[in-house]
Amino acid sequence: MSSAGCPMDPVLKAVTGRWTTSILWQLSCEGPLRFGELMGLMPQISAKVLTDRLRMLEKNGIVLRIQKSTIPPEVSYELTEQGRDLHQALRSLHEVALKWDAAGWLPDKGFPDPAVQQAAE
Repeated sequence: MSSAGCPMDPVLKAVTGRWTTSILWQLSCEGPLRFGELMGLMPQISAKVLTDRLRMLEKNGIVLRIQKSTIPPEVSYELTEQGRDLHQALRSLHEVALKWDAAGWLPDKGFPDPAVQQAAE
C-alpha cells in the first residue's frame, strides 16, 4: 500500500455493501447461525444475495462456514477471530446510527435544517 493510502479502505470495502453489515451484526449479536436463521432475521434479503455475501465474507476470512457431516448436512456460519475483532466497531457504529436516527438524519439528505426544525416546533 502506498504511504498515501488509508489502511481502513480495504477493511471497509470487505465489510460494507448491501446486507453485509446486517449479516455481520446478526452474527456478532447472535453467535453462530444457520442459513435459514439468518434469512429469518433478515426477511427482505434473497437467498442468492445472502449466499453471495456469506461467500465473500468467508473468502475474506471474516466468516467461517461450518458443515457437519449429517444427513442432511447441517451448515452454520460464525465470525472468525478476525470477524470478532469487528464487534466493538459494529457496536460503536450502531450507537452512532441510533443517535443520528434520533436527530432525523436521512441517507442522501443529511440532517434536518435546524431553522426549519425550529419553525416547525
